[in-house]
Amino acid sequence: MIHNIRYRVFIYDNEDRDDVLQALLNILPEAEPEIEEAEGLLGENMLILSGSISKKRHTKEFLNNLLSIDRNQLKKLYNDLERKMDEKGNLFLRFSKEKALDEQWEILDGGDSIHLKVKIAAYPAKKEVALKLLEGQFPDDIKNND
Repeated sequence: MIHNIRYRVFIYDNEDRDDVLQALLNILPEAEPEIEEAEGLLGENMLILSGSISKKRHTKEFLNNLLSIDRNQLKKLYNDLERKMDEKGNLFLRFSKEKALDEQWEILDGGDSIHLKVKIAAYPAKKEVALKLLEGQFPDDIKNND
């Protein structure tokens, strides 16, 4: 269902590195990020954690966890699938770092967050095929907007 998950999260000077890493691990427990030092637009120092996960059992666990998030969040995600997916079947998600630290999954539309690029294993690799596959994973009551 999911070919791989690429992730990226920025750690700014005013943030605790261990807290941000724990927030990432609460979303992706198998993450083993590479750490890169960078400079922000205003010259501030920051770190970038990034990497990918491609083991089937880990991507399956992620999908199961994603589909068991808060009902309102799940409805919002379902309704936003088309907007959050590109033409190659990549689903782009952002999760609140703050909420992830508290082991909650809150999907955001922007801002400082944990960025995920989820490659849906669709053949051919097209948006319509990936959307249909992913939509089929959602519970019927979410699909019917009950």
